[in-house]
Amino acid sequence: MDLFAGPGGLGEGFASARNENGKASFRSVVSIERDDFSHQTLLLRHFVRHFPEGEAPEGYYDFLGGRVTLSDLASRHPAAWADAQKSALKITLGPESHSGVKRLIADRLAGADKWALVGGPPCQAYSLVGRSRMMGYAGFESDERHTLYLEYLRIIVDHRPPIFIMENVKGLLSATIEGKSAISRIVSDLSNPGGALPGAPSDLAYKLYSLSEEELAAGDVDPRLFVVRAEEHGIPQARHRMFIVGIRGDLSVRPGLLKKLAPPSVRDTIGSLPAIRSGLSKAKDSQDAWLTELRQISSMNVRRQLNGAAYAGDIAKELSFEKLIEMRSPRAISSTKYPRRKPNHPILGSLYDDRLDVLTSHEARGHMASDLRRYLYAATFAEKTERSPKLSDFPANLLPDHQNVELGRTGKMFSDRFRVQLANQVSTTITSHISKDGHYFIHYDPAQCRSLTVREAARLQTFPDNYFFAGPRTAQYHQVGNAVPPQLAKQIAEIVAEVLASIRVR
Repeated sequence: MDLFAGPGGLGEGFASARNENGKASFRSVVSIERDDFSHQTLLLRHFVRHFPEGEAPEGYYDFLGGRVTLSDLASRHPAAWADAQKSALKITLGPESHSGVKRLIADRLAGADKWALVGGPPCQAYSLVGRSRMMGYAGFESDERHTLYLEYLRIIVDHRPPIFIMENVKGLLSATIEGKSAISRIVSDLSNPGGALPGAPSDLAYKLYSLSEEELAAGDVDPRLFVVRAEEHGIPQARHRMFIVGIRGDLSVRPGLLKKLAPPSVRDTIGSLPAIRSGLSKAKDSQDAWLTELRQISSMNVRRQLNGAAYAGDIAKELSFEKLIEMRSPRAISSTKYPRRKPNHPILGSLYDDRLDVLTSHEARGHMASDLRRYLYAATFAEKTERSPKLSDFPANLLPDHQNVELGRTGKMFSDRFRVQLANQVSTTITSHISKDGHYFIHYDPAQCRSLTVREAARLQTFPDNYFFAGPRTAQYHQVGNAVPPQLAKQIAEIVAEVLASIRVR
């Protein structure tokens, strides 16, 4: 059972977990999501999962290539589509839907003893950036996004899962509800659902565990116990999220820990994708117009403005007029050419699909000319110094015209307004903010001079290359940024499968 499923990152990981015989460890019987575009993505993926792994019909690849419509695909495989419609559901969880959802889940479980409940309530109100922006309005403390976990808790009470996984953002560590620690309240409620919800059975209790630490979460738990650092487990992204594992109190079993695995770098992960250039968002776009805007940087006397910094000469040379003319900049702003080189890293190799004949969602967005020059400078700076520049590293002529720039230059706020994803490191956290402006997600290649595409973000999140994201580009970015990395979810699923296998059914 997958609640608040988004585009299906957790579900994808659980669906791809295999037992020692190579058979799927889990079957997704219900995934619930209320966002329209995320649900469309989820529905199509449930359709794909109807077929054995690696045996999706040719019609699916025709759909990815734009040769058939979604309606055509559904009509060709009515049984698979009907099955997907039964399991991928668009529902807003809350008091109004509670009784219907309760009946639905009971029906789909059909008395099963071994099953898992997974998911995480929407987390914007818990995120560090989100809270800083929302503190100004009076309804912040009572915002539904603080308390949607209670809907998760109600389903635990109703159906008594042997094990659950609840995911949320690291910002929950410092969030408060009515002046008290949010994580302490949530830990207490999950441990003792009967004390949290009126009418809940008093005998229902859960032991809470971490996936990264041996310690049992009891009493005044250190909430940092629950933080999982994705990059320690092979994910090419410094994504730190909380995962709480609950095992029903009557079961004498405890989960294992996630294994350590060195991650691939950003270059390893997205370097094989076709090189494309950004577009111009406020002017008629062409490669010549794009290069003309970039060449303006060569007249800014960058070297002098860097005030004798050790790297000033190298950067100025790279940004010279002659260098810019010689830049092997891509002509196109998008590409559907699927790379034929399968990545070597075990995490990345699983994303590759040699049946694909097109690459989807690899289109650069347009940027203002002034931002193009900042991206060019930032990527060049990162290439030469192996770090992303702070605002204090920018020449005055390239600083944005914002009232908080001086505070950023002095390090008092948002000093890394323009952040390059360094080629030889893991990326920073892919968040839903990538749907906004792309400033935090600048490609490491100066010649491309752009922010990451949806497909590049999806790879850093470890979504398979054949995963289709529905909706306009902004919605696709939002889905990718909010998801759990499927390859991390797969590792969690393997731990959950071991727990369920060890449970003796009465």
